[in-house]
Amino acid sequence: MTASLDALLDEHAELERALADPSVHADAAHARKLGRRYAEIGPVVAAARELAAARADEGAAVELAAEDPTFAAEARAQHSHVQALEARLAELLVPRDPHDGDDVVLEVKSGEGGEESALFAGDLVRMYLRYAERRGWKAEILGGTESDLGGYKDSTLSIRSRATDPDGVWAALKFEGGVHRVQRVPVTESQGRVHTSAAGVLVYPDTGAEAGVTVDEKDLRIDVFRSSGHGGQSVNTTDSAVRITHLPTGLVVSCQNERSQLQNRARAMEVLRARLQAIAEEEAAAKASADRRSQVRTVDRSERIRTYNFPENRISDHRIGYKAYNLSAVLDGDLDDVLTALAAAERADAVGAGA
Repeated sequence: MTASLDALLDEHAELERALADPSVHADAAHARKLGRRYAEIGPVVAAARELAAARADEGAAVELAAEDPTFAAEARAQHSHVQALEARLAELLVPRDPHDGDDVVLEVKSGEGGEESALFAGDLVRMYLRYAERRGWKAEILGGTESDLGGYKDSTLSIRSRATDPDGVWAALKFEGGVHRVQRVPVTESQGRVHTSAAGVLVYPDTGAEAGVTVDEKDLRIDVFRSSGHGGQSVNTTDSAVRITHLPTGLVVSCQNERSQLQNRARAMEVLRARLQAIAEEEAAAKASADRRSQVRTVDRSERIRTYNFPENRISDHRIGYKAYNLSAVLDGDLDDVLTALAAAERADAVGAGA
């Protein structure tokens, strides 16, 4: 632990010097990356300094107790404090997910359940947009296909955090990948019966230009079209929307949110690179571990990770046994409790694996 801690302390000092250099801030993206890393390792440095001070206090208390027994209780208290800080520091030093500082591309797709599934997919899109707003993140819908009743057959979102956040969006939303099941009375149901349908969520780290994949232009088919709104009506009089098909994999990415065709193409390429990077990492992980966790493969209710039960106002995350009766608040973007529980479970697994 000492070697890794010393390396982090040195890195923290170097980052502090770099961020104090005005020339570094000429490159906003680079400065943002350094700032996020500085904020990320800040808690480790703070815990290490607190531990060093506590050890010094413990040593002084032990020396005093050797001369005066009345200091024995103080020595024991300082020893307990040191042990608690050592445990906390050990947890902070557990290797993090390398993508925790990244932004994300998030896709929501309707599945079983027809129009009701598309309406639920729309609810999930709004939930993520509101959660991003609560966190002060920048979220935008890059493209999507709306259903007749105002839901989404599919939708692609870009969510980016602030430069000052110690964690990126991935640290929170990486748990959202999978099948989300809903139980409620659909607006299309005339008999008042509760139906079950599902929507799928896919989450990719958005590493931007740093993505370790290369895309050959010869492997792309690029189509342009007019941006569309609800019901398919055109909301743009020029062919500014872009659809990119990656021929080797069949991946299709579209973007219509930007004002120009050039901007939409650039953003669509970022999304494509993020998806290809995720596939490459997934394949590498599959070779390394047969029992790895995976995201949704098909939007099938049997593969659900979470259930949203409207009659009982209940949300249940089946991976960790989480259950709460605040569904309306969750759909309004209050995801903190369930995401905190998932992050705690991940940390416990990591600490257990490293023990």
